[in-house]
Amino acid sequence: MAKNLLIFLLFVVFTGKAQPNARPVIISPEVHADNTVTFRFYAPAAKEVKLNAQFEKTPLPMNKDERGIWSITTSAVKPDMYPYAFNVDGIQTADPNNSAIFPNEGFQNSLVEITGNSPLVHTVQHVPHGTISYRYYQSAELGTRPVVIYTPPGYEANAKVSYPVLYLLHGTTDTEETWTKVGRANIILDNLIAQGKAKPMIIVMPYGRAYPVISKSSGSLRNWDNLQEFKKDFFNNLLPFVEQNYRTIKDKNSRAIAGFSGGGGTTLYFGLNNTDKFGYVCGFAPGMLKNEFDRNNEVAFKNPELVNKNLKLFWIGVGKDDGLYGVNQEFMQVLDQKKIKYESLISDGGHTWMNCKLYLSTIAQKLFK
Repeated sequence: MAKNLLIFLLFVVFTGKAQPNARPVIISPEVHADNTVTFRFYAPAAKEVKLNAQFEKTPLPMNKDERGIWSITTSAVKPDMYPYAFNVDGIQTADPNNSAIFPNEGFQNSLVEITGNSPLVHTVQHVPHGTISYRYYQSAELGTRPVVIYTPPGYEANAKVSYPVLYLLHGTTDTEETWTKVGRANIILDNLIAQGKAKPMIIVMPYGRAYPVISKSSGSLRNWDNLQEFKKDFFNNLLPFVEQNYRTIKDKNSRAIAGFSGGGGTTLYFGLNNTDKFGYVCGFAPGMLKNEFDRNNEVAFKNPELVNKNLKLFWIGVGKDDGLYGVNQEFMQVLDQKKIKYESLISDGGHTWMNCKLYLSTIAQKLFK
């Protein structure tokens, strides 16, 4: 019986190896020592495959070999972490051979990290690491809500120590996971805390759309209807949940709020109109429209002196090539007219998560000091 089983297994192994149509093993992406990257995609029936990568200005055509594998090796890429996808006969898809996925409700992208010769601020290093927790809280209007929470190294061991809190909001169509999986918020703080450049803090990363009351197709997170519903959830449910379940310092100078894009617009609306609750307000290429300036900043614009008195830091970052650069410049001109104090960083690049990592690493060193 054992002999027959062995013969059968050998038959399966050898016939399986001999199958002419077996799918080949694919390695993608493959980052080389010179910072070039090879991408591969198996699609023997496809007529055209292109690489869409955020480090390239235009899609790059890929070449197919006799096995049906499309590939391309890029020129050297500046070290960072980038989204990319394949365009297969007009349909965009993530890389099926890469488990690093960009959490997003609007598109499918994968992630590639080029580390280079020196670790970057978001590179995983040999330092003490904090804890990422996937939590849920309840909302009467919205039901069960997800939130990702970072606690700094030593939080579990130091049971008598309380910490300041950064509420960190994602962009439109992103999710509560995007700030850790794409923005590397936890790794950035691990590294900065280890270097003595940032204070240990808790980071709260909620889901920013007021779904199901607000449809997932209803546009930017900074749209007025989403702001009103999410405001109720944020202040009535999320903030109390955090302060009841975590060792937080419960005063405005120990609370910060920051956000990207549509979540940046939400950040300014929540933060500037509630300076009794936040001592730090930071917008990363915040989404806004000029005709909404007065409405969305009504409380702050009525009393600029109180804003200046209450806020320890009001900060705005935006890239020169960002589509929101113009409206952010106009907003800063209004702030100047109102004599509302702020700091700004005008960076290179566009509306990208590469800039988000830069902005977070910049403001993290300014918080709670």
